[in-house]
Amino acid sequence: MELFNGVVSITGITFLMFCIFAIAAVGYALGRITIKGVSLGTAGVFIAALVFGCLFYDKLDAQLVDYSKNALKIVENIGLVLFVSSVGFIAGPTFFSNMKKNFKSYVTLGLVIIIAGGLSAIGCIYLGRALGETDYDKFTAMIVGLLSGALTSTPAFSAAKETVAPQYEDIVSVGYGIAYIFGVIGVVLFIQLVPKFVRADMAKERELLIASAKAAERKPAKGKLIELDSFGFAPFVIAALIGIFVGMIKIPLTSKGLDGTAFSLTTTGGCLLASLVFGHFGRAGRISLMPQMQTLKVFRELGLMLFLIGAGVSGGAKFVENFQVIYFVYGVIMTIVPMILGYIFARKVLKINLLNSLGSITGGMTSTPALGTLINASGTEAVAAAYAATYPIALISVVLVSQLLVILF
Repeated sequence: MELFNGVVSITGITFLMFCIFAIAAVGYALGRITIKGVSLGTAGVFIAALVFGCLFYDKLDAQLVDYSKNALKIVENIGLVLFVSSVGFIAGPTFFSNMKKNFKSYVTLGLVIIIAGGLSAIGCIYLGRALGETDYDKFTAMIVGLLSGALTSTPAFSAAKETVAPQYEDIVSVGYGIAYIFGVIGVVLFIQLVPKFVRADMAKERELLIASAKAAERKPAKGKLIELDSFGFAPFVIAALIGIFVGMIKIPLTSKGLDGTAFSLTTTGGCLLASLVFGHFGRAGRISLMPQMQTLKVFRELGLMLFLIGAGVSGGAKFVENFQVIYFVYGVIMTIVPMILGYIFARKVLKINLLNSLGSITGGMTSTPALGTLINASGTEAVAAAYAATYPIALISVVLVSQLLVILF
């Protein structure tokens, strides 16, 4: 690509880098806009990426589009590894003690959220049939795609694509793209609006959360530990490598073995598990396994930004072509109902404090962007522990629910 009479020459790599940084700049500016105390935060990057995908992606030449698809997938996955691993390290020191104390609450809440999402999907299936949908298999494929997008669950999306008939795999992708938008923005706004609706004293709620986190925190090691490097990059990348490997392990769910439907933790779950273990133990003998906290904060924000750009651009490219208002409405229903029911259950039945409830909801909704927003809104990293506690059960449950919907409907 040449501009200004050949004075400026842009290769595919240079063009992609330019676009990524431009999207980030616009997105962060958009995220700073605050209306009555509510802002998009880092999710503004997702909006900017989505708009870019809608307006410009199909204008690129075919060769650059093919190159960008692969490159954006790499950007998205690197971002996911950075973000999830950082969250695991930060939550690790309190995670297992917290789980031991509140195991039943977190597992129950995660199940309630996903079951509510599944029942919402079933309701949408019957509503769609009543409104005239006649191709049941195709419509079910759309609904499971919408459900995975509404819960921002890539594993559920992958599982649904593997379960439906081959001719409906693209329909699952379309549904995922349509619902993913509100699935991201809806949860981000929800966790900011709820404290305002209930008129919560955020300073008091933060003190309660920090106090409970300190009661579960691992005691620091006696004596100075050996650091592999001053920033803690080495333990971080080792945990990420182990997590990626664990995420590749597949457990067959059908008699066909690995040729049929199989469950895996995926890169997200594997990296979260590995970093939680590293963060929990904190050391191996006299060797420190904990990166510097500032390193983790930078990686967390950088990872979230890259993840949202990769997901937003590719989602925006398909959005205009396949968008239907009714499908978007179905997606909104599947996002809002689980959140509201999960919040009510957490507060009224399980009696979990406000910030832990919201942290659990971000985990139950498997919403990576919402966790980033909640950390900023609450002013404490301690909310990540609730996310990490609820996330695994939600991850497994949403995969199974998506597959059951395809089988049963």
